[in-house]
Amino acid sequence: MCGRKTLTKDAQSIIEELLIDEWEQKDEYSPSYNIAPTQNSPVLVYNNNRKIEHMRWGLIPSWAKDKSIGTKMINARGETLLEKPSFKNLVSSKRCIVITDGYFEWQNIGTIKTPHYFHDPEKKILPMAGLWDEWRSANGELMKTYTVITTTPKPEFAHIHNRMPVILPHPAIDIWVNTRDHTPAVAMDHILPYQDELAVYPVSTLVNSPKNNSARCITPI
Repeated sequence: MCGRKTLTKDAQSIIEELLIDEWEQKDEYSPSYNIAPTQNSPVLVYNNNRKIEHMRWGLIPSWAKDKSIGTKMINARGETLLEKPSFKNLVSSKRCIVITDGYFEWQNIGTIKTPHYFHDPEKKILPMAGLWDEWRSANGELMKTYTVITTTPKPEFAHIHNRMPVILPHPAIDIWVNTRDHTPAVAMDHILPYQDELAVYPVSTLVNSPKNNSARCITPI
């Protein structure tokens, strides 16, 4: 699974790298070295242009009775997206890119769990395939939430963890987010293990706590 990630770039760098057209909440954004479930982070959606919205990590389906379900739906298995009631309808209408520049996975050896940090060797954005939804509480609170799609890892990473997020090549971003012009069948062709290079190394267990949010979380040990 993918349970922690980073977005350490400044807002202007994100806008330029992803060719963003609209970002109304830009002033609310701050870089993070330790994004955890239930926290808000930038997500790319498409509505005739590339738009960034801030959403909460952990999908709460529109039909859910309460928001606690979101903590159990931070990831969605790519292999079964079209089978699960929580996800299959979203594939046709609510696909998104979860904007990150790195993520963490924990390697289990006996009773020891060692976090590892994955990132692009040139520190580029890693556009993760995701799904989002809107949920309204009984008192009228509207919340937008998302989940990160996962798949089997590249063989060289399988010893660290048996899953990895679906990271899309930049040319596939529009195919994934533009649900008007690209059908679910076409979009699903891109739910694949990442083909390009990733840098990975072990980091401190500081990242285990969401309270820790500094460059020390991604510093090699």
